[in-house]
Amino acid sequence: MSALTATELFGNWSDIGKDQGMEKGHSPSVEFMISKALNRLTDKFSAIDLGCGNGWAVRKLEAIPMCSQSSGVDGSKRMIVKAKKIDPDGIYYHAILPNWSPPNPVNLILSMEFIYYLENPIDFLKNLHNDWLIQGGCLVLGLDHYIENKSSLSWPESLGLKLATLSIEEWKNGLKSAGFSDIKTFQVGKNNDWAGTLVLIGTKM
Repeated sequence: MSALTATELFGNWSDIGKDQGMEKGHSPSVEFMISKALNRLTDKFSAIDLGCGNGWAVRKLEAIPMCSQSSGVDGSKRMIVKAKKIDPDGIYYHAILPNWSPPNPVNLILSMEFIYYLENPIDFLKNLHNDWLIQGGCLVLGLDHYIENKSSLSWPESLGLKLATLSIEEWKNGLKSAGFSDIKTFQVGKNNDWAGTLVLIGTKM
């Protein structure tokens, strides 16, 4: 098993350009996630991408006319350096989560392929609900590693990292216990060998 942390691993991926492959591979799921969020946001909104990498989803959100401000946060300093190089006027924070929150709460939290790297992701959902979101705002998560997606279950060993491996129901219950309402789940891009990206969305009522 590797001694690397997740932030070190992603920093290495940034150095070799693997972040571009992540963008290409995750774009369809993120497009779906944004479309579901926009169905719940009826006015101008602010957004933050949790685990933003090189900032590609931040820039995708920024391009939406309804978006008043889009920002991103990531634990990999090298990813944030790359994001700022690509987008010098963008708002990007380097911070080690979960011990950080944005300067101001937002209407939308988007997070693709991040939260299960945390030691206690279910507890962190409560922080997102209570401290990160404006009333009426929503959280949308995209996860490729979960129990029903059998192809992903070897990832902790192959990556050399400890990942939170939870079922769809456990994630859904986690959002409910954190205080989220109108929780919906989807499996995007499902096929015979892949259970799809698990997308969860919930609203702070």
